[in-house]
Amino acid sequence: MSSTRTLVSPATLARPRGKALYWTVFTGVVLLFTLAFLFPVYWMVTGALKSPDEVTRTPPTLVPAHWHLSAYTDAWDLMQLPQHLWNTFVQAAGAWACQLVFCTAAAYALSRLRPAFGKVILGGILATLMVPAQALVVPKYLTVADLPLIHTSLLNDPLAIWLPAAANAFNLYLLKRFFDQIPRDVLEAAEIDGAGKLRTLWSIVLPMSRPVLGVVSIFALVAVWQDFLWPLMVFSDTDKQPISVALVQLSQNIQLTVLVAAMVIASIPMVALFLVFQRHIIAGISAGSTKG
Repeated sequence: MSSTRTLVSPATLARPRGKALYWTVFTGVVLLFTLAFLFPVYWMVTGALKSPDEVTRTPPTLVPAHWHLSAYTDAWDLMQLPQHLWNTFVQAAGAWACQLVFCTAAAYALSRLRPAFGKVILGGILATLMVPAQALVVPKYLTVADLPLIHTSLLNDPLAIWLPAAANAFNLYLLKRFFDQIPRDVLEAAEIDGAGKLRTLWSIVLPMSRPVLGVVSIFALVAVWQDFLWPLMVFSDTDKQPISVALVQLSQNIQLTVLVAAMVIASIPMVALFLVFQRHIIAGISAGSTKG
């Protein structure tokens, strides 16, 4: 019977001294990684609570000498954060809905309907992942500036964010791989009961695909929320810009502490989204590890 060789042998761990040393090293490593990930967040949050002179002081202070909450209120009012957060929410929600509908339909068709030249189509879709995103900016801009056939402009319109986001090759492939692993017996049982293709997708496939749909949703929302270049080109109207663009455009004559406070407020929705749906993210990542 083969045994796996580890860094610390079971005999050493069985001894009190070895066990104490192991847990000491383990606890130290966990604390080190926790500090490495959480310290930037702490530095950003406390940076907005410092005075403008203290935030630029050398050497820096770990704890604010005097706590100033005015930076957060000033950021909320001066940088018009409610309006820009709402713009970002509308753009992210629309992109998420379009991506979920079109990517799910395309993935289901490629996985279960088996169309002619399906593998060629899938290969062409995956080939777009090798094209740098910056190389697609100019063609996308020319397309939304003068939409083919109907010759209308989508500039300063949320549709300019929603429609390009619907064509996401990575999320489509992620959904297709999950659909491929759904047991065929379940789908055949639905067909015997008289369910059509759309009914099977709605009543059988989608409820079973909640983990991967959660992961795709997180990817879609985060991608739109943190995007900067494309919204900068599409939205010339300041009142319609998302938070990522507005923070840069309105930071010209703003104090550093106010700008840091605005960044903290802008990051809260994504942090809250992750904390609420972290179980779905982990479940979706591990969903494709086993078949059946």
